[in-house]
Amino acid sequence: MIHVITGGSGSGKSSYGEDWILEKAKGDLPLLYLATMIPQGEEGRQRVERHRRLREGKGFSTIECPRQLAKLSFPKNRGILLECVSNLAANTWYEEKTGYLSEEETIRRIREDLYCLREHTPLLVVITNETAQDLLPSCEEMQIYQRILGRVNQYLGGLAEKVTEVAAGIPIPVKM
Repeated sequence: MIHVITGGSGSGKSSYGEDWILEKAKGDLPLLYLATMIPQGEEGRQRVERHRRLREGKGFSTIECPRQLAKLSFPKNRGILLECVSNLAANTWYEEKTGYLSEEETIRRIREDLYCLREHTPLLVVITNETAQDLLPSCEEMQIYQRILGRVNQYLGGLAEKVTEVAAGIPIPVKM
């Protein structure tokens, strides 16, 4: 099963996703928390630390991998929580050593990563951000990023058995 959880920044989507997978994935095998954020500066490091503290003692084994998830070796598990596709998209699209990939190549790689995850778990929870496409981005790079994330989110919505939007901590079923 794939459950996609979306919402704006600070909406409570991560907390909801953790609680949901913990409720659904009962058993002896571990839950994997796949973290994709590359912390930038003190604020980024604090955000990562906050997320680590919030999931402490919940039974997650954390794998930190900002891109190329398909190259990971996955242990047997009862579920994977991917946090978060918006970071994965940014990290895949731009890498300091190689620069920007094309939109199509970025989307292809992310789809490959998602397919791989789907093949390695019976329960996949994917956290993603709203693309805010109603806002006019100030630069071409932001327009490209929004298109990438929007297309990846559409792909995820098609794969998922369940899609939930979280707003102000309130889960709103979109697809059941």
